[in-house]
Amino acid sequence: DVQLVESGGGSVQAGGSLRLSCTASGGNYSRKYMGWFRQAPGKEREGVAVIFTDDGITFYADSVKGRFTISRDNAKSTVYLQMNSLKPEDTAMYYCAAGGSSAWGWLLLHQETQYDYWGQGTQVTVS
Repeated sequence: DVQLVESGGGSVQAGGSLRLSCTASGGNYSRKYMGWFRQAPGKEREGVAVIFTDDGITFYADSVKGRFTISRDNAKSTVYLQMNSLKPEDTAMYYCAAGGSSAWGWLLLHQETQYDYWGQGTQVTVS
């Protein structure tokens, strides 16, 4: 099986930045796309950003456009989420996920069933 391990979370003041990393290992699985999701206390998990690993095409939730950037380093099997201008409402557990369906765009941000593997999450707290 594929294992996804997130890192880089922490506590930061509003307006600050963090960079999350998600490294994949194990299995013989083609990670066609990888996504970052987040779940705040008392709220449903929501899609934040998605990247296609081959061509780097990205999609973002409206709430993070212009502030967050998803990128990948295929040689390191790692996906990053650079988060700038953080707001208290960005506080959440952040998860990365990997999938390989034929879905596109909006579906990948809103349908968790499009993903086959999930990490354990990393906490981001903005005060």
